[in-house]
Amino acid sequence: MNRRFILLFFATACVVLLPFRSPAPLIYTPGEGWYYEFPGETADWMRQTAETQLQVAQDAFTNQNYTLALRAAHRVVSVWPLSDYAPHAQYLVGRCLEAKGKDEAAFNAYQTIIEKYPHSADYDDVLRRQYDIANRFLDGEWFRLWDTIPLYRSMDKTADLFSKIVQDGPYSKVAPSAQLRIGAAREKEGDYGSAVKAFATAADLYHDQPLIAADALFNEGLAWQRQAATAQYDQSAAAQAIAAYTDFETLYPNDPRVPEAEKAIVALNNVQVRGYFEIAQFYENSKTLTAQQRRDGAIVYYNEVLQLGPNSPYAAPSSKRLKALLPPATTASAN
Repeated sequence: MNRRFILLFFATACVVLLPFRSPAPLIYTPGEGWYYEFPGETADWMRQTAETQLQVAQDAFTNQNYTLALRAAHRVVSVWPLSDYAPHAQYLVGRCLEAKGKDEAAFNAYQTIIEKYPHSADYDDVLRRQYDIANRFLDGEWFRLWDTIPLYRSMDKTADLFSKIVQDGPYSKVAPSAQLRIGAAREKEGDYGSAVKAFATAADLYHDQPLIAADALFNEGLAWQRQAATAQYDQSAAAQAIAAYTDFETLYPNDPRVPEAEKAIVALNNVQVRGYFEIAQFYENSKTLTAQQRRDGAIVYYNEVLQLGPNSPYAAPSSKRLKALLPPATTASAN
């Protein structure tokens, strides 16, 4: 990573420091960067009205000349930002950037439509295209430096992209799936707590859509289960996973994943039993607790093992230790 930044630094320094002559105007287009307009080139595509300028952009886009389409469309939104043609011109900016493989810039261009032109006829398609872009990042696409150099993957930024889609169109066609993808992105970065919250939100917001709600509840259980696998001396994650899977089985008994949920519940019960057994041993072997505290704590958790997993491999050793820890029963002599 350091080597890459060093190379970028020297390349940038060379561009900035080396003198050069500029025989033509230097123009900046967001997402495209700087370019020159050479003499004679301007007359070929620049028009005097928003309508005719947009037509140039549309024709160039149709002919897959995305560089020209981008310049022409950007001129519409720059020179005539309040015209009726500006929203679709901004949409073409996004389409061109997407076609050129500049997904993050395209997402931002579409976001401009959401923020500046909320009544655009392209609004629903914009959300769908943003969703497709975010999915590509979820699948591993790299975020780019200056919209050009692939630099890193980021599930955190990917989750933020999906969050914008849900925020801007909570009842759009893509919002329920986008909310699920927030959870998927958080899971990929190992943030199971945030993943659980995202899935729970999906189950709550879209409870009237059975397919989405079932997916959300099942994945909530799965996220809790994965967190339980990383937890030490903490049974709450396993208990939460069991609760989510149980709700899933109750609400969606015909879902084909019910057998998988049942197996997960059995496995999680075993995790809890093992966890209680390990906690009991922790108490017994503690060097910081008093003898009474060690004994009392161990008794509590060995009993939990017997109650939750009477047929588990940990039941017999727990029973044996309880007999050793509990005082023998005494009977009062009647003299």
